Amino acid sequence: MELNPDRTAVIAVHCQGDIVSADGAFAPFFHEQVIARGVIDRIGALLDYARTAGMTVIYTRVAFRPDFSDLNANSPLLKVVEQAGCLKDGNPLADIVGELEPAASDHVITHQRVGGFVPELVDILKEQDIDTVVFSGVATNASVESSARVATDAGYRVIIAEDACSASSPEAHQASIESLGLLAEIASSAEILSASAPQPV
Repeated sequence: MELNPDRTAVIAVHCQGDIVSADGAFAPFFHEQVIARGVIDRIGALLDYARTAGMTVIYTRVAFRPDFSDLNANSPLLKVVEQAGCLKDGNPLADIVGELEPAASDHVITHQRVGGFVPELVDILKEQDIDTVVFSGVATNASVESSARVATDAGYRVIIAEDACSASSPEAHQASIESLGLLAEIASSAEILSASAPQPV
């Protein structure tokens, strides 16, 4: 695998307390697999590598106004948000977890949908002349897959850091990875960390 750092973005999807932490609203769904797969550490390693290599680092963050006036709960997942009263801007559990705190040079995109490949993110990719995106985060079969599918349709080279993603169960994760394998490159963190930029001709 080869990656051109100048044209690659590493995207961390929804690494927020309410989604990945033990005390988050979605802990009953996702926390066990986040821990079992060591996802936070792997995402941290990917982001550190990306910064050192000169890649663009982007976080997608789903959060709503405290009164939920911008929440359109048109899916079961978003209805859970409404019922649990979670992912509210201003609540620390809606923030990126401390272990993955964004650096000053990173980009944080806040949006209100399940998928994070929103116009604000696309604007950053265009400004940075990015053509390759590497996805990591939670949940594989929801926000990661949704974001990756839109990115693929938009013409980007898409890579899924398979072991830096997790879902509610190993089965759900694996089914999503098999589906995404038709649309994106599936790679391990180690493969991505060892990737080098093409040599100038």
